[in-house]
Amino acid sequence: MHLQESGEMYLETIHLLTQKMGVVRSIDICEHMGYSKPSVSRAMGLLREGGYIVVEKGGHIVLTDAGKEIAEKIYNRHTLLSKFLISIGVAEEIAVEDACKLEHHISDETYLAIKNHMNL
Repeated sequence: MHLQESGEMYLETIHLLTQKMGVVRSIDICEHMGYSKPSVSRAMGLLREGGYIVVEKGGHIVLTDAGKEIAEKIYNRHTLLSKFLISIGVAEEIAVEDACKLEHHISDETYLAIKNHMNL
């Protein structure tokens, strides 16, 4: 199953919220992303069907190994691209917003070139 940009965003959000709060529920995702309960519920169903998440007792959402791999990849891209854009003079708020758009579309080759350029 090919994951769309929105799916990657959900996985990244689950990853971030898990680091911040320990356990994540759908309502936490709704509040963080500003999406409706039905939208998040549908997305969680698709991610569960795709094998990216597991919903445990109590509604706790946990990333599978496959989900975690994608979430960490997107998060790392976001972090690096934000730093890169800031380093070339882009205002932090704009850099973070632009990095969010770029992280889903940039090729591995370009990402690695930026990473090497930044000595990371």
